[in-house]
Amino acid sequence: MIDWMKYRLVYFLISGIIIAAGVYGLIVWGLPLGLDFKGGALLEYKIEREISTEEATQKIEEKGIEVTSVQRIGADSYLFRLGGIDADKRESIKNVLGEIGGSVEELRFESVGPSIGPELVKKTIYALAIAAIAILVWITIQFKSFKFGVSAVLAMLHDSLVLIGVYGLFGHFLGAEVDFLFVTAMLTILSFSVHDTIVVYDRIRESQKKFGGSLYDLANKAVTETMVRSLNNSFTIIFMLIALVLLGGTTIKWFAIALLIGTISGTYSSPFVAVPLLVTWDELQKRLKR
Repeated sequence: MIDWMKYRLVYFLISGIIIAAGVYGLIVWGLPLGLDFKGGALLEYKIEREISTEEATQKIEEKGIEVTSVQRIGADSYLFRLGGIDADKRESIKNVLGEIGGSVEELRFESVGPSIGPELVKKTIYALAIAAIAILVWITIQFKSFKFGVSAVLAMLHDSLVLIGVYGLFGHFLGAEVDFLFVTAMLTILSFSVHDTIVVYDRIRESQKKFGGSLYDLANKAVTETMVRSLNNSFTIIFMLIALVLLGGTTIKWFAIALLIGTISGTYSSPFVAVPLLVTWDELQKRLKR
C-alpha cells in the first residue's frame, strides 16, 4: 500500500503555490469581468490582411474608445469586445482597421447591458454560503465527525480559489473573461469536488468499521482503493472537455476551459487536500490531548 499521507506537506505546498499565484494575479490585474458584468459591445470583423491585435487596440483607444479585448477567431476574422459604442464610434473602428488591414467587413454587432448585476452577485454569494453550511452540517451528521465536514468544505473552497485564480491569470495573458458561463462552471465544479471527496471519506468510514486502526493508515488505504476509480471517472470528463476546447468554437471555449480547470482541481483536491487535511487535523487533535 502506498503511503500517500507521507507527502501531504508537498500537496499543501503545490496547492499553496497555485493559489498564491492566482491571488497575486487578482491583486495586480484584477478579475477580467466580461460583458455580462459590465455591459458593452461585441464586434466581429473580417479583415483582408492579418493585423497585430496590439496595434489595433492602441489605434482604436487613441480614438477614445475603450477596448476590453481583441481575439483572432479565424484565418481572417477578429472579435472585438468594447465598452458602449454608438454609430460614429463603429465607423471610426472600421476606418482604423481599414488603414492597417485593408478591406474590412463587419460580420456581427451586439450591444448588451450587464445581465449580472450587484444584486445577483450578492445572491450568488449567499447561495454559496448556504450550500457550504448545508454540506458541512450534512457531512458532519453522516460521518459523525465535525472534522470530516470542515475538511470537505475547505477542499471545496480550495477548488474555488484555484479556478478563480487560474482564470484570472488566463484573463490577463490569454484574454479570458468572467461571464455567466463561468459562474455556471464554478457552481458545477463545486458539486463535483464534494462528490469525489465523499467517495473517499465513505471508504475511510467503511474501513473504520471493519478493521479499525489509525486514521493515517485508513486514509492511505482509502486513497489507494479509490484512486483508479477517481482517475477513470475524471479522465472521461477531461477527454470530453478537451474535445470541446479544441472543436467547440469560441462561444463555449472558455466555459469548457473553466470546467477543465475545475475538474482537474477537484480530482486533485479530494485525495490530496481533503484527506490530508483530515489526517493532519486528527494528528493535531491527538497531540493536544496528550
